[in-house]
Parts: sequence; structure tokens; C-alpha cells
Amino acid sequence: MRLLPKPDSSPPSEDELSRMSLIEHLEELRKRIIWSLVALAVAFWPCWAFREEIVAFLSQPLLLAQPDLKLSFLKVTDPFVLYFKVAGLGAVFLASPFILYQVWLFVAPGLYRKEKMYAVPFILSTTIFFLAGGAFGYYLAFPAAVKFLLSMGKQFAPVITIDSYFSFLMTVILGLGLMFELPIVIIVLAMIGIVTPHFLLRQWRVAVILIVIVAAVASPTTDVANLLLWSVPGCALYFLGVAAAFMLAPKKPKEE
Repeated sequence: MRLLPKPDSSPPSEDELSRMSLIEHLEELRKRIIWSLVALAVAFWPCWAFREEIVAFLSQPLLLAQPDLKLSFLKVTDPFVLYFKVAGLGAVFLASPFILYQVWLFVAPGLYRKEKMYAVPFILSTTIFFLAGGAFGYYLAFPAAVKFLLSMGKQFAPVITIDSYFSFLMTVILGLGLMFELPIVIIVLAMIGIVTPHFLLRQWRVAVILIVIVAAVASPTTDVANLLLWSVPGCALYFLGVAAAFMLAPKKPKEE
């Protein structure tokens, strides 16, 4: 009589244990969001203590472009709302390493064991790219946009409210901070297996067109210089992410 092979009684590997159901993914997402909100709440208070210094720092691009201009407000609640917003903006940058760590904890279950060793490089690189994007927006993109927009209204007396100015500023800084995360997003998608580096490289023309369209929509002005100031870094970040994906993405075994 032919004996049937014994069932495989070996314990499941660590990669198999890391697979999660949809409900478990949603529960994990809820947990990471809660921890991120807690980090923002903790980081908010030191930023609130230095709210006036933060406002003075963020006002520098406008004062450098037009030193005799003073910001105005229309409602008695505007200064309080402004301080709350700038303290929240500072809290986002201050708590960004911990928030990005929560992002890693959410993504990590979908990675292989050797890929989970990239936790520290992931947190460091995402934090550096996010801060670099914010710095790029504050020191280059936003002053260029302010200078262009003020030059368009030379024949008028500018009355700029604190709400319009700081809302505009925070949109640029946060938008570029998120855009600078593009290489990290590409690497993670390639490591998970959603896209491949070869596919991204073949579709570079489509990617460049999409980046230019997004830059045209997100750029606060319509001149070519500001469009290039947004789209050129975006294209460079895309190719940087593709190059890194070639080095870090898992290689599929060749079929016999």
C-alpha cells in the first residue's frame, strides 16, 4: 500500500505570521492614527509657548520682499486662530519622526523579514526629506512666489491679512514637504510589490507629465519660473526614487 506523505508540521515562518486580515489592518491603522494624534498634542504645547517667535520667523519672507509692509487682521479672533495654526504647523514638524515611525509600523507587516531591517533608515530618510521639503518651500519656493505676486500689484496699496498670508505659507511648506516624500513612497511601493522599478522607468514620460500638472495646480503663481521651481525638484525626486527602488526592491527569481 502506498503511504501518503506526511503533512508539513513545520511552524509557520515569520513572513507568514506577518500577514494580516482586513479587520486587523483597519485596527492597526486606527492605532497608528491615535498615536500620531497623541504625538501632535504633546508637540503642540512647546510650539504654543514659542508661538510669537514662530510667527516672527514665518513672516520674514514677506518682510524681506517689502520691509515697510505690516500684516493686518479683520476679526478679533484672527490672532488667536493664527497662533493656533502656527503652533500646529510647528508640532507637525516637531513630531514628524514619531509620526513617520507610526507609518513604518503600519507598513512593516507587509514586508519580508530582511526588509524590516530598514526601519531606522526609513525613519531617518523620511524625516530628512520632509524637513528638506519644508525648508525648500520656506527659503526658495515661497519667497519667489511672494516676490512675483507683489510685483503684480505695484500700482495698489497692499493690505495683507494674517489669515491669507499664513494659510498660503503653510500650504506651500506642507505641500513641498509631502512632495519630497516621493522617493520614499516609490521605494515602499516597490518593496511591497505594487510597482516594479522597470515599470516606473518605462513610464517616466507619463510621470513627468503628471508631476508638471500637479506642480501647475499646486504652484501659487502662473509664471514659468515658479512652475519650474516646483516641477524640476519633483522630477528629480521621481528618478531618485526609481534608482533607489532598483537597489532595494526584492529581485524576483528567474523562471526556469
